[in-house]
Amino acid sequence: MRTHHTQRGITLIEACIAVAIAAIAVGTAAPQFRQFIDKQRLEGAAAQLATDIRFARAESVMRNANLRLSVQSHGWGSCYIIHSGAASGCECQSDGTASCSGDAVSIKNTAFTATDRLALDSNVASIVFDPMHGTSTPAGTFKVALRGGPAIQHVVNLMGRVRTCSPNTDAPAVPGYAVC
Repeated sequence: MRTHHTQRGITLIEACIAVAIAAIAVGTAAPQFRQFIDKQRLEGAAAQLATDIRFARAESVMRNANLRLSVQSHGWGSCYIIHSGAASGCECQSDGTASCSGDAVSIKNTAFTATDRLALDSNVASIVFDPMHGTSTPAGTFKVALRGGPAIQHVVNLMGRVRTCSPNTDAPAVPGYAVC
């Protein structure tokens, strides 16, 4: 009498087909996942900058001293520093730290290096926050952008208030933000 053995497992051809389908699915999802990660990185950096602008204004009032938010661009990237003293009193270093001279003291600094794929740009080098009035001088615009991609812009008025929008440039607007 002959017994029949049932096949267990999968054949090599079935395994190859499953691997090919998985590779196609991952290949199509990877670019969209990268865009999602970049958008999250951009929104996180922009939210941190807006928070730090508000922090600098409030800290100025709390300390009863003028504080500055200075923006710098270097070959290694860009940064901003919240500090006391003169506008040129603190300098960003490539390792993400800030060095200050004279009576300037760094309170907080944030750097955007080439590996972050983010860049910071501003139409002012430094804004000073006045503790007596809670104002800022001059008004300024700060833009955090993905290199070659969308951007989020913060407009700081003379009262020190921040308005956030997506600049109307060649790059697509960031969803969820009004166009400037």
